[in-house]
Amino acid sequence: MVNQAGVVQCRAPTSSDEWEPPDVAEIRNSDSWWRRAVVYQVYVRSFADANGDGTGDLGGVRNRLGYLRDLGVDALWFNPWYPSPMADSGYDVSDYRAIDPVFGTLAEAETLIDQARELGIRTIVDIVPNHVSTDHQWFREALSAGPGADVRNRFWFRPGGGLDGELPPNDWQSIFGGPAWTQTKNDDGTMGEWYLHLFAPEQPDLNWNHPAVWREHEDVLRFWFDRGVAGFRIDSAALLIKDPDLVEGERDAVSGEHPFTDRDSLHQVYRRWRTIADSYPDRRVLIGEVWLPDTDRLVRYLRPDELHSVFNFPYLSCAWEASALRASIESTLAAHQFLSAPATWVLSNHDVTRPVTRYGRADTTFSFDARRAGTTTDLMVGTRRARAAALLTLALLAPSTSTRARSWDFRKSRTFPPISARIRSISDPDVPIRAAMGAACRCRGRVIGRPTASMSRERPGPGSTNRPTGGREPPRHKRQIPPRC
Repeated sequence: MVNQAGVVQCRAPTSSDEWEPPDVAEIRNSDSWWRRAVVYQVYVRSFADANGDGTGDLGGVRNRLGYLRDLGVDALWFNPWYPSPMADSGYDVSDYRAIDPVFGTLAEAETLIDQARELGIRTIVDIVPNHVSTDHQWFREALSAGPGADVRNRFWFRPGGGLDGELPPNDWQSIFGGPAWTQTKNDDGTMGEWYLHLFAPEQPDLNWNHPAVWREHEDVLRFWFDRGVAGFRIDSAALLIKDPDLVEGERDAVSGEHPFTDRDSLHQVYRRWRTIADSYPDRRVLIGEVWLPDTDRLVRYLRPDELHSVFNFPYLSCAWEASALRASIESTLAAHQFLSAPATWVLSNHDVTRPVTRYGRADTTFSFDARRAGTTTDLMVGTRRARAAALLTLALLAPSTSTRARSWDFRKSRTFPPISARIRSISDPDVPIRAAMGAACRCRGRVIGRPTASMSRERPGPGSTNRPTGGREPPRHKRQIPPRC
């Protein structure tokens, strides 16, 4: 446990502790693998570079599969690896049935999925159902077709307000800031209709009232399930359904009547998806990125016919205080007590401030609104607390829980160091500097897959074609907490 001074206190096992280590092979081959899984997040661009071009790729991941297996990793969660203009670090997808050429090919992805599975590691990929890229074929067709065409109804095109349509259709604001609408131009150069984007202008929102949108995403699920993918992490999972009247103002976000967040009809989407996932003989899972302040609303996504799991953001955002941590843990366990879904425990991801940085500040909580560059951080204090937080998080693992792990540079750099400083092994034993937070304790008293000394000393030599790119954080700054209402 954590005492008031922020020190983790551990009780040594005694002879009365009747604990037996789990059969790892049995867990990995079980239909319930996801309940106990250690899931390691991989941002391909910054993970490992196999071809020496300075950018991470699928070959680099394949070269590290043995290392990840030895860490005790059960599944890899890949941030979007699809073709993308990278307006939002890959979350502006232009084609779900291909791999970005910078990372490799579809054939290489299939090989990676198969090789990982042979080592007992499953693959989870991102899907971004709220929006696509402006480079997506659908959006290009919509622009070419012009107002009134059915292909435009797959998005939210609307005429503007004001005398000449110069104003946005309503007062909705982008989660990235500014209006949630961008105006198009007609072929003759005149100003045209506006389209909705809750994030960047390069990410037009899809209209889930259109049947083609439902069919397309269900086909995408099958496309990757058929290739051996074990699950999907659903980005911005609570934002898909919009009020068809695009009403202005923001209603109560916890009522199911907010114009674009957590609307009741959204659950029909995930029931359909769950039916598809359950149709495969080897258990496939759906994991939601759901930022909701109301626990009662959140657990609705975890009903037996919907998602298998959601991320535990209250724990991620919690202050480094004993009472706050205890309250977060107890509330999480209480919320999951009568659910078939396990709780998840995570300290950070690609959207949030790194643990050493956050825990070394006067305010150790996390929120998107409060995140500021240049905030003073005590790295020594942050390092001690981050290590203790990792220990606490791993100790929470039990048969009914799972964890999300990722490749970490524990310190959030304000500027990137020279490339020579970034190219370091992900198996570096100096955890607070650059390391892989992948080894995880499955049950009290045991750590699975600690790297060997030879693994820890591994370094790419001169001319190496397997050069990790240092695990730096992708430059994605996405705010997904529902607006204050």
